[in-house]
Amino acid sequence: MPFARIALHKGKSPEYLRALADNVYRALHEAYDVPANDRFVMIHQLDPWEFHYDRNYLGGPRSDDFVLIAITAGRPRDTPTKQAFYRRLVELLGESPGIAGEDVMVQVTTSSSEDWSFGGGRMGIFALPAENG
Repeated sequence: MPFARIALHKGKSPEYLRALADNVYRALHEAYDVPANDRFVMIHQLDPWEFHYDRNYLGGPRSDDFVLIAITAGRPRDTPTKQAFYRRLVELLGESPGIAGEDVMVQVTTSSSEDWSFGGGRMGIFALPAENG
């Protein structure tokens, strides 16, 4: 049940944005134990004066291709799972759409199932822990 919000500078092609969204989901599915079809990704394209970041803080150098990926997930994952996800994400984004690893920042927040409603005003209670993405 993760929801990913991606912030980046305006001007990328629809194909670039599709590859970005596809590979964020793919990394979540492959390395973060997210079920198939549990795909919710929102992309925010911002003008340079709307997206401020330090080009060297705890990493870098960061370029104009920098992306900030904020993920709200259900159940917490252990440290090895998170590390595998971060590595797989950078690998996939490097392949397509071609984002350098130092240009990828990720922030993960977790919540419980009662913090979600997938529609109809129903609280997001899940039958199996693995479904609580």
